[in-house]
Amino acid sequence: MENGERNAGELSAADAGRLNAAKKQIGDELGKVIVGQQDVIDEIMIGLFSRGHVLLEGVPGLAKTLMISTLARTMDLAFSRIQFTPDLMPADVTGTEIIEEDRSTGHRDFRFMKGPLFANIILADEINRTPPKTQASLLEAMQERQVTVGRTPHELPNPFFVLATQNPIEQEGTYPLPEAQQDRFMFKVFVQYPSFDEEFEVARRTTGTDVHNVQPVLNAEEIIKLQDLVRRVPVSDHVVRYALSLVRQTRVGDEGVPDFVDELVGWGAGPRAVQFLILGGKARALLEGRFHVAIEDIQKLAKPVLRHRMVVNFAAESDGVSSDNVIDRIVAATPTTEDELSRDARFQKIFAS
Repeated sequence: MENGERNAGELSAADAGRLNAAKKQIGDELGKVIVGQQDVIDEIMIGLFSRGHVLLEGVPGLAKTLMISTLARTMDLAFSRIQFTPDLMPADVTGTEIIEEDRSTGHRDFRFMKGPLFANIILADEINRTPPKTQASLLEAMQERQVTVGRTPHELPNPFFVLATQNPIEQEGTYPLPEAQQDRFMFKVFVQYPSFDEEFEVARRTTGTDVHNVQPVLNAEEIIKLQDLVRRVPVSDHVVRYALSLVRQTRVGDEGVPDFVDELVGWGAGPRAVQFLILGGKARALLEGRFHVAIEDIQKLAKPVLRHRMVVNFAAESDGVSSDNVIDRIVAATPTTEDELSRDARFQKIFAS
């Protein structure tokens, strides 16, 4: 084992094979309904097995909602879809206390009626269509896996996974997610237009009479075991330093930050970004059939982890520079080998800060 690796228990080939087999089974079932979008599906599965939440952004008609609902059907879990609208109230999401009368005694008492949030997989559809007050009702649930009504906390089921969608082109009458809530999402995933061949297959499938039945392949107990398995994947100190280097280079004004970051970025990512890079790297490694996290895993997940945690400034926006462009430049400017990273004068300042 590489020097400096942290491990909570040795992993076997059978352990790695379990997650890889689960990925294939889920992929096969999703393939009956969803055409293409493999990168999106992979990132959703990484989020699921890392106990993270995922925000999907894309124009209408790209099967975001269908993808999530189909994923829920591949698992023997409780699924709930919440359609966010401007008139939706927090109690419509979390639930509320009602007065219930015992007909035999006439005694009245409060009883908590659970809202749609009490399920394993939550589809928060068009989350930016509802006001901040209702958006904030998800904060405690996503972080603490519970909701508090009155003074009483109510535990949510395990596993608990929020998949939210939003439309980037229709901004009239919408409420952009506050930074605090965006930070609760492990990934922000862009859903792109399909290729010509993929769109051809979509047109062929959806205009015929074929009906594909999706079968559940995992239950709650199996998913929890796979999530625990991900936590046991070892990660070297060098990979942790590399992930820290990427995140700390997004913070404007800090020691060792590249000049282009100071010029283009309004503010950078917080500590959750490092946690999610490493956890996501662990899940990706197992899904790829490996027993340890590699630099490649961190690089592949840099954009979905950082793009909603790093905000570019007005100068960057006016020049058409996006957060993804800045992330590409940060990755390109960061040495991948341990010797280069430790000897670089700029990164020595970052490690000493």
